[in-house]
Amino acid sequence: MPEDPSAVDAAQLNAYFALMDVAGLLKHAVEQQLREDGDLSFIQFQLLARLGLGSPTGSERMTDLADGVVYSRSGLTYQVGLLDKAGLVTRAPSPDDDRGVTVTITDAGRERIATVMPGHGEVLKRLLQPLAAVDAETITELLSPVRDHMRAAPPRSAAPRRRR
Repeated sequence: MPEDPSAVDAAQLNAYFALMDVAGLLKHAVEQQLREDGDLSFIQFQLLARLGLGSPTGSERMTDLADGVVYSRSGLTYQVGLLDKAGLVTRAPSPDDDRGVTVTITDAGRERIATVMPGHGEVLKRLLQPLAAVDAETITELLSPVRDHMRAAPPRSAAPRRRR
């Protein structure tokens, strides 16, 4: 009887479970640290880090942020609203798109990132300690093409909205 072509082989399944376990445990520890050190959720940290550390201007369009952090439009709107209310970001109409909104990190947002980064680094160093530098480089080399393949699909912001 021929093998099911859609079946995941044992090596892929084992890699999947190991990756998900590590990602889940790492995310849990990071979320705890971010809450304790900066009163931030993981997604709020991702947004501030993307704006403050990953953007030369400190600004991005909401749709680009949603695609970059892989978060729903409505969820991102809510999280950006909380960050705006806390004075960590500002929102303004996009200069490039009449319907778009641009989010910009504030000085207070940059200070919050600076506050949480030392503890963030400690958590990562402690939990990833078993990895030698060469192993970390190998994991990056192995996972980068997979990530790029997954991100090659049209961005979620380009997908049509579902009708309710």
